[in-house]
Amino acid sequence: MSTQAPSGQDGHAYDKTPIHPTHHDKLELSQPDKPGRTDAPYAEDVYDAVLPWWRATIRARILSSVKRESQILARMQECIRHPWLDLYFLYSSTLGTHTFFMIGLPLTFFFGYEELGRGLVIVLASGVYIASFLKDLICSPRPMAPPVTRMTIGTHHLEYGFPSTHSTNSVSMALFIFGYVRNAYIESTAISSSVYYASCTVLVIYAVTVVFGRLYTGMHSFTDCVVGVFLGVIIWGAYTMMKETFGNWLATAHWIVPSTMIPICLLLVHYHPHPVDDCPCFEDAIAFVSVLLGIALCRWHSVYSGVDERFLSSVMPGPQGTVWTWEDTGILVIFVFRIFTKSLLHLVLPPIFRLLASSFDLPHRRFYIPATDYRHMPVSAIGERSALGRTSEVKRRGAKPNNGSLLENSNGPPPHKEVKHYDADVLTKVVVYAGIAILAGEGLPVTFALLGWGVKPW
Repeated sequence: MSTQAPSGQDGHAYDKTPIHPTHHDKLELSQPDKPGRTDAPYAEDVYDAVLPWWRATIRARILSSVKRESQILARMQECIRHPWLDLYFLYSSTLGTHTFFMIGLPLTFFFGYEELGRGLVIVLASGVYIASFLKDLICSPRPMAPPVTRMTIGTHHLEYGFPSTHSTNSVSMALFIFGYVRNAYIESTAISSSVYYASCTVLVIYAVTVVFGRLYTGMHSFTDCVVGVFLGVIIWGAYTMMKETFGNWLATAHWIVPSTMIPICLLLVHYHPHPVDDCPCFEDAIAFVSVLLGIALCRWHSVYSGVDERFLSSVMPGPQGTVWTWEDTGILVIFVFRIFTKSLLHLVLPPIFRLLASSFDLPHRRFYIPATDYRHMPVSAIGERSALGRTSEVKRRGAKPNNGSLLENSNGPPPHKEVKHYDADVLTKVVVYAGIAILAGEGLPVTFALLGWGVKPW
């Protein structure tokens, strides 16, 4: 999905905007007979023609709310925007991104908090998949810009708006951690009252900052955020009720676990809705559902083979100052694994797909080139826009005497570079991210224990 920026200025009273406002709301849609046409009536005609009637009806209702709320958001920005708040909400938005979670989650396993890490993966993966599913199902745009000024780092503006994944993840994670904090305070009395209330305050500030920041930065409407918060609460509630049952099933169901979890993962990938535009949501959904698969298989295998009792409870010896060196090694191993496995699968999978295509009708996803239409995947295909592959960048172009350097303040759209997708990318992501989860959840902690490094800090 690409964007088109209308002409005009952002209309703010001050000229010290330390962010990169993006004024993109209309989708750059094209059909074979009318390439490049981007007028709004034509865009709506495309959506009505491509989407089933029930999806188009839901989208129309939400779109009317987005248009109405865009005016309210614009007035709110005029009243409260300030350069310091711009920076605060712009950079605090990274605390709700997929990259933040995908880098931070392995650390919970490296330090021996396997139950905490597994719970976080289940909650966050559920939130990302459900939110991505709804985004590609409804194809609702973000708030209209103008009148809204959007502030963003990275490529989040390329996704649809409804619902807010940031809101879903921040609320579900805050509630999840609150459950542990409350248990430590009330049931085990492991923390004092001051620590308990300070922790609750931090969790509230985190959730409010991320959710309100999506409104402040013009990236989501009120409807997007309200539904996102609602999803976060529902996901946390469902996990709280089912965590014991699911955990027992993983530990006692033997070979039923992999024979059930693997098909479910592949079905979730296959039946993810096809959007009208090329939206990165699908790649995020693949990444997180595959991580969930890997973590589930880790728990099953560690119990089935007895690894959890023999290795995952070992304590780190020596001074704790060396701990971060060990964890840096783990992160490095994960990134090397990702690069190597992805390159290998890009070589192996296309020939296999072409062979199978001669006898079967293989599943095909819109915007993804089938293996029968290419001989080799280009080296550039190694780059991706999914959770770990996104680039978070804010361009700097200019300077002001009073502020030093200022971030770019332009109404023009960024140069659009077409991203080609290949059918082998889908299964590659499933294997790579499931493998990353298996490495983080079992492979590397067991290796640390065998090397005498230990897993738990105490």
